[in-house]
Amino acid sequence: MAEPKHDTDLLVIGGGINGVAIARDAAGRGLRVHLVEMDDLAQSTTSPSTNQYHGGLRYREYYEVRLVRESLIERETLLKAMPHISWPMRFVLPFHPDMRFDTETPTSRLMSRVMPWMKGRRPAWLIRLGLFLYDSLGGREILPGTRTLDLRTSPEGAPLKSKFAHAYEYSDAWVEDSRLVVLTARDAQSRGAVIETRAKVISADRLADGWTVHVENRAKGEMQTLTAKALVNAGGPWVGDVIHGALRLNSSENVRLVQGSHIVTRRLFDHEKCYFFQGTDGRIIFAIPYETDYTLIGTTDRDYEGDPSDVTCSDAEKDYLCNFASQYFERPVTRDDVVWSFSGVRPLYDDGATSATAATRDYVLSLDTAGAPVLNVFGGKITTHRRLAEHAVDKLKEVFPEITAPWTAGVSLPGGDFQVAEKPALIAKLRADYPFLEDAEAIRLIKAYGTEAPDVLGEATERSDLGRVFGATLAEREVLWLMDREYAQTAADVVWRRSKLGLRMTAEEIEALDSFMAARRAPQPEEAA
Repeated sequence: MAEPKHDTDLLVIGGGINGVAIARDAAGRGLRVHLVEMDDLAQSTTSPSTNQYHGGLRYREYYEVRLVRESLIERETLLKAMPHISWPMRFVLPFHPDMRFDTETPTSRLMSRVMPWMKGRRPAWLIRLGLFLYDSLGGREILPGTRTLDLRTSPEGAPLKSKFAHAYEYSDAWVEDSRLVVLTARDAQSRGAVIETRAKVISADRLADGWTVHVENRAKGEMQTLTAKALVNAGGPWVGDVIHGALRLNSSENVRLVQGSHIVTRRLFDHEKCYFFQGTDGRIIFAIPYETDYTLIGTTDRDYEGDPSDVTCSDAEKDYLCNFASQYFERPVTRDDVVWSFSGVRPLYDDGATSATAATRDYVLSLDTAGAPVLNVFGGKITTHRRLAEHAVDKLKEVFPEITAPWTAGVSLPGGDFQVAEKPALIAKLRADYPFLEDAEAIRLIKAYGTEAPDVLGEATERSDLGRVFGATLAEREVLWLMDREYAQTAADVVWRRSKLGLRMTAEEIEALDSFMAARRAPQPEEAA
């Protein structure tokens, strides 16, 4: 058998959810895959999300029926594949006659013509019809359907202003976004893919039969040269920079950067359901139970033109989110309630929409075969990442006719080989097998690692067997697992992406963790010789 002409069949640029999902799908369909990510996995777009995978309730107002239907179907497909890092959630949508459409949606324009006396307000019957379609378009096996709530007597109404008397309650799902990316990358690696972080593509030479790609690998402290038959540009906010910079291609397709910011406050309500709030300006935000003791509020939606690495939640955005939530909660939400904030940039396909809110959330896959092939990925969302990957690899059949059939539907991610309903039993068993664990700790470990939680803890019989504790129950054994198995290299990788333990740790504890990880990463004398 002849030696392969290239180092790899497919080089994937970008370690967000789209990049790792494509790497996983392609590796499982017989391709040699190499993925490079210039920073940490999920660092720029997937991590700073609202942690939902959902059908896109508001996308109906833009008539994006295909996207909504695909998303609704995917909710349960994903729940079955990763029941440890995802779970069903119920969303409470309070109704009040003051609620209005975003004035730029097709639905709002239609309603303005048909029912001008409504002056942009959302009628209750239209919301209920939309929720009926939401329940029906994708089919449901796990998630319950919509019901009506009397907020005057229900616990969900207790934290809200008295003017909200009724609400609709519907289903969507929560996902630990960064862990989704890491576990998808791990599964890709288990199927033969090479995953490298802190590896930035500096330039690439396009030849008739493949690519020569020059990579600055900071983790190894060296420059690499890789050859590949085809590239996938899943650079997220940098997809345009990769096209015009590293790849030096002429393309009329552009990415639209949209900033989304969130605030995390002290816990604002006692139940485990989420709120879907509609504003008098036509916008929406969510208020979601977060990390047991907090509430996540977001997101904003505005065009962004700066460096995606520098995006932050501004004071104006914090005030906007506090004021928006205060329109609903009886007790006003103020800046004093905010314990953390974060912001990310979504790389949407530039379809010429007049506002960031109106820009399509659908994905666009553009295959360029004028020379060595490159597939550019625009847009996408967590909910549809698996289908995006399927479609992307299907598109590459033109380049790799030997690609086998799609396979990822129903295949669990690492630690997810159990049923959704079995999670409480897994938590109880972990607590029984490791009696030194507190209840909250056992819950956290199962939600993070699923059936792999015992592998993380090993044969420990008491807490001291886990090694040094850095804070918030984070022990040395878990840190080593994250470094050895989950690509973590810094404290931020551990406490802000693979977990949110940074909310419970002091700056000094995080600094000590960073020093420990840096020392472990340093070459040992025999390695450096």
